[in-house]
Amino acid sequence: MIAYLLIFLILGVPVGVAFSLVILMDAEAWSIDLEFIGQTTLDALLNYPLLAIPLFILGGELMSHGGLTRQLVKFSRRLLHRTNGSMGHVMIVASALMGSITGSSVATVAAIGRAIGPEMLGRGYRPGYVGALNASSGLLGVLLPPSIPLILYGAAVGVSITSLFLATLLPGLIFVGMFMLLHRARVKHVLPGGRESDMVSEGGERHEKDFGLPLAAALFMPVLVLGGIYSGLFTATEAAAVAVIYALVYALLTRSTSLSQLGEGFTRAAASGAAVMFVIGFTTIFNRALILEQIPQAVGTMAIGLTDNVWLFLLVVNLVLLLVGMFMETSAATLLMGPLLAPAAERYGVDPVHFGILLVVNIEIGLLTPPLAANLYVAALVNKIPLVPLMRQLPWFVVACLACLMLITYVPEVSLWYHYLPR
Repeated sequence: MIAYLLIFLILGVPVGVAFSLVILMDAEAWSIDLEFIGQTTLDALLNYPLLAIPLFILGGELMSHGGLTRQLVKFSRRLLHRTNGSMGHVMIVASALMGSITGSSVATVAAIGRAIGPEMLGRGYRPGYVGALNASSGLLGVLLPPSIPLILYGAAVGVSITSLFLATLLPGLIFVGMFMLLHRARVKHVLPGGRESDMVSEGGERHEKDFGLPLAAALFMPVLVLGGIYSGLFTATEAAAVAVIYALVYALLTRSTSLSQLGEGFTRAAASGAAVMFVIGFTTIFNRALILEQIPQAVGTMAIGLTDNVWLFLLVVNLVLLLVGMFMETSAATLLMGPLLAPAAERYGVDPVHFGILLVVNIEIGLLTPPLAANLYVAALVNKIPLVPLMRQLPWFVVACLACLMLITYVPEVSLWYHYLPR
């Protein structure tokens, strides 16, 4: 069953279609009729926490069209303009701020690449490095809360989404710090003379005097969304709805976009959200089939039979998930591997929240590793950069990601830090 699925995905069959084909091929063996498939898919989508996914996607689109993204970039420029290699640091910080609202890695790459990529190229950065930094920083769109893959994992495995959002905050900040250290070390190699030129592209620092109320309103949005979640004022789904309303009101009050452009944002968000929900619906049936076949239990038993060492188990899990991330779309990989491996991890005493962070970090690194590597392709497209020079600069960032992954894997306190807060 899993072999058929991997073959379909390697052949380029759309993810949702691939899952549905595998289900239909084995429907008779599982005694599943078409009515059950339709009803089970609908029941899976009528899950309140999943409503956060299309809402966060819509919030990201409205941010991009309504000018919030430009304000976050402006803030990052002002904050970091005196540092050497400032525009690279701006790209990292702006990606983190964007990710703290949208929950999407690819959306972060696209929005920040459009806003900052031309500025970096104008200041003398090598094109391949701009693309690699843009693609890698885009991971912060998922590694900082809110995170769409963590919503999927929480819904599939039955883990508190608020706990997952708390758990990923420190790992996300560690990634921010690692990327900034790496950029600082690489500046002298990717800039002529090791310093940025004074060339400023249109929309750059010459317009930064406009730094008042619109920027304050933009910076308040992540505070509102994340503060509402962590304080218990909002659920993740309610926070997503608040983000949409806030971004829409901001766009209308500042008149930073036209109604037709807002309409395009709604259309694109609907298409993206429908694609994700289609995958969720059919992977739910697929995961139920795995449970009926007792495959997760078999995986757990096999793992314990191979080793009783939790460190070795986690190493094997990392290798498997890194491989899966290279070939499977993020949502599909999360929905497949979460229910499959979480029970085995629990038998080793691994906290399900810690395991969720570990799983998502692994799969997200797959966005940088071909053949799937969605972040690479989007970064190359947005920055109009050939893929080959981008790939030459990428190994530095992959190594940095793997170093952070090892820390998250073998120091559970990095993810479970909130357990040590005074109550």
